[in-house]
Amino acid sequence: MTDTAFVAALRDSYDALAAEHADIVASSLDDRPLDRALFAAFAELVRAGGNDLVADVGCGPGRVTILLSDLGLDAFGIDLSPGMLALARRTHPHLRFEEGSMLALDLPDAALGGLLAYYSIIHVPWDQRPQLFAEFHRVLAPGGVLMLAFQIGTEHNHRTELFGTPISITWYRQQPTEVAALLRDAGFNPWTTTVQEPDTPDTPARGYLLAHKPT
Repeated sequence: MTDTAFVAALRDSYDALAAEHADIVASSLDDRPLDRALFAAFAELVRAGGNDLVADVGCGPGRVTILLSDLGLDAFGIDLSPGMLALARRTHPHLRFEEGSMLALDLPDAALGGLLAYYSIIHVPWDQRPQLFAEFHRVLAPGGVLMLAFQIGTEHNHRTELFGTPISITWYRQQPTEVAALLRDAGFNPWTTTVQEPDTPDTPARGYLLAHKPT
């Protein structure tokens, strides 16, 4: 992994959030029924392909990794932040969590039956998405399933503080049609895009995209 400035800043920021706000960052997803329904659909598609090994990339405290495991998948988490990984291991000691970058995954070619990136591609600069999606394509087996979740928009936002903690994190909003086109360029076949409209005028719409690597 090339330890660029944004990667180092992201790691340090999430380490700080894990240390100071564990109760917030590790909260459950009980209030997101759509997300949970889409995880179930993702799990069913993965199982149909015959390879239950799934990576939750950018897993943070493991709150989605455990849901995938509960759905019967052989799920493990990957994250940049040692602090987040320590929190995930304490909370879910029976699951596997590894340190790594989604831009250079320490996985063999065609190893995974599924890959989930739940609001984690939002930290990758727009111009690095082709590299990112090529890496996702590399580690998925033929027939493997990809699920992405992201905020919808055209802007990016840099934060220097969150929950009272100094950070340096940039969020990049995504356009679903653009993401689907980039996935096609990387060799994926997009299946479906789901859009959840904003909860309030001040929050963005959310996008969920399912794709697969052709057999």
